[in-house]
Amino acid sequence: MDKKIQLPPKTKALIFDIDGTLADTMPTHYKAFRKVLGKYGIDFNEEIFNSFAGVPVGPQMVMMKERFKPENFDPETVAREKEDEYYKSIDQAKPIEIVYNVLIDNHGKMPIGCGTGGDRRIATRTLEVIGVNNKVNALVTADDVENGKPAPDTFLKCAEQLGVEPEHCLVFEDGKPGIEAAKAAGMMVVDVNDYL
Repeated sequence: MDKKIQLPPKTKALIFDIDGTLADTMPTHYKAFRKVLGKYGIDFNEEIFNSFAGVPVGPQMVMMKERFKPENFDPETVAREKEDEYYKSIDQAKPIEIVYNVLIDNHGKMPIGCGTGGDRRIATRTLEVIGVNNKVNALVTADDVENGKPAPDTFLKCAEQLGVEPEHCLVFEDGKPGIEAAKAAGMMVVDVNDYL
């Protein structure tokens, strides 16, 4: 598909979600979820996975416990297990070209941030693997905010670190909770699924 993402004229900063937006990591995350949750007798399917897009892993595991009531399931411990499992395969991450190109084309022209529901260790490593860690001016992760997506906190903190008013920030997202978070923050948003 030869669509090009056009930036609205009032854009003064770009904020990218990472997983499924800037980096094609979703298949690897899905495998890690299935492997870890399978040990607790949970059949984690794509429908559940897609409903969680952008939501930090901690709250996801709390929801898993409430929904499936597995035995010996500590959400915090299982969240760590899942992230550790994912981290083993993180080097497989590839950039999502159409979104990655927007970042590359605008590097040095306006402030660029990333706002993710992932933890800092994984987010930093993903940016390194796809080669943009030195092109991002701000990184806000699940470790930096009390309320993850769909709350606006992640993106508002990112705008603050970039020194740009929310209404002049353009967010790139692939998940419904992230799109809701961007709108709640008063930001412009691109649903990257429209271009993939």
